[in-house]
Amino acid sequence: MDAKPVMLIVDDVEINRVVLSQFFQEEYTIVEAANGQDAMEVLAAQSVSIVLLDLVMPVMDGFEVLAAMKRNDLYAQIPVIVVTARNDGSSEERAMEMGAADFIAKPYNPTIVRCRIKNVMARQENEWRKVAQVAQNEQLVEMHRFIEKDALTGIDNRETFYRKTASLLQKNQDTAYNILFFDISCFKVINDMFHLDTGNLVLKTAAIYFQVLAGETGTCGRIESDHFALCLPASQADMDSIMEGLDSTIQSLGISHNIAFYAGIYPVDNAFLPVDQMCDRANMALNNVKGSYLTRYSYYDKSMRERMFEEQMIVRDMEFALLERQFCVYLQPVCNLKADRIVAAEALVRWQHPTHGMIPPDRFISVFERNGFISRLDRFVWTEVCRFLQAQKQRTGTVIPVSVNVSRLHFYATDMLDFLLGLLRTYALEPEMLRLEIDESAYTDNPHQMARCVRELREHGFIVLLDDFGSGYSSLNMLKDLPVDGIKLDRSFVREVGQSARAGTIMEAIVAMVKKLAMGIVVEGVETKDQLAYLASIGCEDMQGYYFSRPLSEKEFAEFLIRKQGGLEMDD
Repeated sequence: MDAKPVMLIVDDVEINRVVLSQFFQEEYTIVEAANGQDAMEVLAAQSVSIVLLDLVMPVMDGFEVLAAMKRNDLYAQIPVIVVTARNDGSSEERAMEMGAADFIAKPYNPTIVRCRIKNVMARQENEWRKVAQVAQNEQLVEMHRFIEKDALTGIDNRETFYRKTASLLQKNQDTAYNILFFDISCFKVINDMFHLDTGNLVLKTAAIYFQVLAGETGTCGRIESDHFALCLPASQADMDSIMEGLDSTIQSLGISHNIAFYAGIYPVDNAFLPVDQMCDRANMALNNVKGSYLTRYSYYDKSMRERMFEEQMIVRDMEFALLERQFCVYLQPVCNLKADRIVAAEALVRWQHPTHGMIPPDRFISVFERNGFISRLDRFVWTEVCRFLQAQKQRTGTVIPVSVNVSRLHFYATDMLDFLLGLLRTYALEPEMLRLEIDESAYTDNPHQMARCVRELREHGFIVLLDDFGSGYSSLNMLKDLPVDGIKLDRSFVREVGQSARAGTIMEAIVAMVKKLAMGIVVEGVETKDQLAYLASIGCEDMQGYYFSRPLSEKEFAEFLIRKQGGLEMDD
């Protein structure tokens, strides 16, 4: 059973206390005090719900009690009903001004007293409810703000941005809008180079800029990490002006590093399309220019959507394709001019799709690198190459080495070396028969890890080549730090040799440098007789390209080897 509320009756006349106690003893727990001083001691000792206070008392009268209670926050909220035989009006007025809730004159009318107390308690309960409601409303507002806002930047979070943007677009269907999707290039580098607070400062500053830009006519939100999205009327989406203002705002922070934002723009053509899909399309446009030095924003078009559908098909079918062996290995010969023979080959993967036909690697490799499937595909290719090498060894007694690509994801796998050594044991091969080609993306991600892995691979007898040398920005640094056996010179050098004297000079210097380092070099992309002649004149020996042969199926490659045993004169 709930405890009854406590009523404190303060009166120096005992009979008055007894009478009042009898009125309310069924509804309240009665506590009595003979004067104001006793009353204050009771208030200090226990919780009281209401006080019936006589004004005229010895020691400490009712007015002094009212004043003391008003000064104490713990007591100020307790309702006080003043009771007195003095009915001169001024006492009532003074008591009410000092905070009394009501005034009752003696002698007591039980019905009147009961009603007045009920009214006072009802008013008090109503006041408490109002206070509680205000507190609850404030809590709900704060909770709502917490749920809707991004904790770091204070602007709308992803879900709130989606909801507000959908509402904005559907309410204003006669207005043309653009979805703008922003990303900071190499934001991880900023966090690595500077304190985390610096990265957070960049995000907060960008958020303020975007919020001002959106104003009352648009929306903005932080989608995740360093990704922001805006919805603006197309008439306000002047990208040159927006990017210039953003650059100026970020530069004002005085950070000694070039912080570049990139943007993708999706012109909204269907207000009822889910906003997350709009952002995906704007992000597709962004990915077309991210990292570019020529332009930093791009507009979405239908070709991007077609690529998206193709990527969805690729991801949907990749598992079944691997299971059904739709992926097949092609081999492109590496020819040595000095020895006048084929000395190696590179394994290239193709996808023979039952519906879409032969899918070239440039359409699926990048997708697999993003979703991690490249690791399984690489291991499939390695296995197929080892099986082919074993068959060649059994058929002819000798084999030429075949190089395979090693994606950067393998350098994070602890079992890569064990897997490769297991293949060699299974197919009775030597390590130098399976050459490994790596590219610089793995180095830029984690140079120390990659260098360690390369050393370990070479210690077990594998030949490691640096692929597409010269295609990126870190090639010379990699050559200095990575203990590789050789390089494969990117085909872009060969294409430019006949058009640019500078390209020729650079190529000659690279060839001389690599030879001085006692490393091997394979030139990719040789397609014409003039290119062949020039490469031979600067000391290149190992070459690969369509001048010698296109990539061949395993059967075609085996036949090509037999056909070219007498030399490298190309077929007409």
